Amino acid sequence: MTFADFAERSLPLSILLVALVSVPILVLKPEGLPRMRGLEKELADVTTENADTRREIVRLRADVDALRDDPRAVERIGRDQLGLLRKSEIVFHFGRVGK
Repeated sequence: MTFADFAERSLPLSILLVALVSVPILVLKPEGLPRMRGLEKELADVTTENADTRREIVRLRADVDALRDDPRAVERIGRDQLGLLRKSEIVFHFGRVGK
């Protein structure tokens, strides 16, 4: 058996041996499988957050459309958030009873 024959037969075995040793090391080190699982969880969290944001955008667009087109929506905002009244309305303020 010559050196060329030996190299030809041992080369595939050597590559297989290196793969059998290095692949588990690469997968189990901190930059391997644990990092991939962490990134998958982060991706799932970001996807959920994006879906929530999309729903909020749809709701806000509906509010904007209502404020543009519906005078009752404008009145509701004025009353609820700004405390505004119509000119014809009278406000009675009653103090706390018992103190």
